[in-house]
Amino acid sequence: MTAGVLAVQGAFAEMEAYWRAKGFDVFEIRQLADLGRNMDLLALPGGESTVQGKLLKDLGLFEPLKERIAGGLPVFAVCAGMILLAEKIENDPSVWFGVLPVTVRRNAYGRQLGSFKTVGEFDGKDGVTMTFIRAPAITAVPPDAEILSVFDGAPTAVRWKNIVACAWHPELGE
Repeated sequence: MTAGVLAVQGAFAEMEAYWRAKGFDVFEIRQLADLGRNMDLLALPGGESTVQGKLLKDLGLFEPLKERIAGGLPVFAVCAGMILLAEKIENDPSVWFGVLPVTVRRNAYGRQLGSFKTVGEFDGKDGVTMTFIRAPAITAVPPDAEILSVFDGAPTAVRWKNIVACAWHPELGE
């Protein structure tokens, strides 16, 4: 299995290590030519969603990636990656890919200094470390999406069709 990790900004090195530890071959997506490689999974790391979105467009990666995601390519998105996928962002007029029918709110769990860890359940597995760094909140989820984790009564990870998206950073936990 091969994972293509978006590597234009953010925590892509941690995301690469995460997928390598799971036995994936990993390559970085930095330019249009990188999309010529075969991938079984697209990983969208945490970082700054506005910067990532603008770079995706500037580098000509945006439309080809959107087409692949809409076509069913499995996607694993974390934090900023989830914002890029969201259909609506409550506190930002931007919509990037808009392929995940959730509503999110940027920086809902606090700013950088308010980052924290907690332990919870993810997809039926208990004791999972959840690291929230300027994390977005998921404020609306369609009925056909599966909620994979919850913190303080609100969904923090979802699965919808070919997409898994987390507000927190699983690549920073054990």
